[in-house]
Amino acid sequence: MEFLENIAEYYDELFPVSPDQKKFFAEESAAFVKPVKYLRIGCGTGFFEHQLSTEGADVTGIETIPPLLESANRRRRTQLMSIRFFQMSSLEMSRFLGRGFYNIISILNDRLILTHDEVLMKKFFFDCRNLLSDGGKLIFSIPNFEDSAGKSRISLPSRGSIRVRLDSEIVSRDGKWFLAQSIETGNGRIYPVSVDVPVMIITRAEILELARGAGFGTIEFFADFARRPLSSESPSVVAVLS
Repeated sequence: MEFLENIAEYYDELFPVSPDQKKFFAEESAAFVKPVKYLRIGCGTGFFEHQLSTEGADVTGIETIPPLLESANRRRRTQLMSIRFFQMSSLEMSRFLGRGFYNIISILNDRLILTHDEVLMKKFFFDCRNLLSDGGKLIFSIPNFEDSAGKSRISLPSRGSIRVRLDSEIVSRDGKWFLAQSIETGNGRIYPVSVDVPVMIITRAEILELARGAGFGTIEFFADFARRPLSSESPSVVAVLS
């Protein structure tokens, strides 16, 4: 069960776009002919996508959460901007979006683990590969699950601002994993965001298998958008597949 309307007001505070993220995407897109064509899966409020568009990129964002999608569309200053947002899940994108069109596809902020079924995860990687242009790249960020073996409960790093904190925990039951999230506002009130939402935890070895099975030839791993080396102690994983 999800109560995602509780997070919409605070989304940009909880998932800010860092200078390292901006630099990372600028570097990854440097080899492509402009305008670089981006697809963001789970675009949220579209803050980063609007920045890319104002810099001349051609941007598509898809989102399943109506309040976030409404925020993304409100940001459009003019119909002449090369940016559009659709209410669409990753399961649908191969039916409606252009095959071989995108230079960079990204899914950030741990949204990939919501693809909780092994078959659907394989489909996701295949679909992304088919939507990418020659030499195109899939970029995603997820929690680092390398030390999850034998655990039944995984606490993810909290996210927060002066107004709000997001706490996330993944719990194992009957061989499956479920996400619970809540926000605590500055006045001490706690609101649910996700309750018993199925997720899939994937390790680096599983990412390699999925990527190679989908036809990706190059796989790079980093600890963050600053390109620090990945270790078992790193809280997150940033992957670049091409």
